[in-house]
Amino acid sequence: MIFIRSCENDERHLEVRIGNVEAGAGRRQVFGAVAKAGTDLGALIRRSLDAVERTEGTTLTAFADGCPGLRPILLDAGIVGLPILDWFHLAMRPQHLTQTAGSLSADDPERAAAKAVIVKEVDRLRWRLWNGKAKNAQISIDRIRAVMHHFRGGRDGRRSPAPSRKLWTALRALNDYLTGQSGRLVNYAERHRAGSRVGTALTEGTANFLVNRRMNKSQQMRWSRRGADLLLQVRCAVHNGTFGSDFGQRSHAINDPYPQAATAA
Repeated sequence: MIFIRSCENDERHLEVRIGNVEAGAGRRQVFGAVAKAGTDLGALIRRSLDAVERTEGTTLTAFADGCPGLRPILLDAGIVGLPILDWFHLAMRPQHLTQTAGSLSADDPERAAAKAVIVKEVDRLRWRLWNGKAKNAQISIDRIRAVMHHFRGGRDGRRSPAPSRKLWTALRALNDYLTGQSGRLVNYAERHRAGSRVGTALTEGTANFLVNRRMNKSQQMRWSRRGADLLLQVRCAVHNGTFGSDFGQRSHAINDPYPQAATAA
């Protein structure tokens, strides 16, 4: 899920939902729609699954970035299993903690000792998430909270919020995120060792091609809901090599710089 600038009177941004379907032998289809534009995203997913020759016996695995509205769309498309939380989006949160913890002050022995504890637990927190131990992640969060008082009242030299406040905010956000998404975490390390996909990095590249390069990054354009959705459908068709297929033509799919994978959806 990404956002583009809107020219509508009642909102500043439009929500865009992007995805791709993968299967064996390198078969891949991309899809996307602007929210509330009238395009049936479930139908797009079903069509993409059919294009990669999904059968009744095909095992489907879905990855998501935590978008709360995705579950009913997947069910409508026939994907009944709970989607796996994408590792790419999950890993960004402890990464932010790591950067903030490294900027904490160590100007006295107590703060130095507290900083060492925090840095250690942030690293351990990431390991626990990677190994699917979401419940144990709370242990690291509690240990960090227990020493945070050593940094109370500190500020940095630029009069911006102190690193300790940034760390506290990021820690609380991660705790809330894990509370709502813990059921979607898996043992990512185990999947990785088995050669299975652990995230949607491929979809991130697709989103960059379909939306960001043309409609978002370094662009000052604002979009109507219908106009953005129609352009997105055209770009998906070009990428899939189906543009003009209703008129007896078929374009060549754009070369995909990302490796193909033998995972379902």
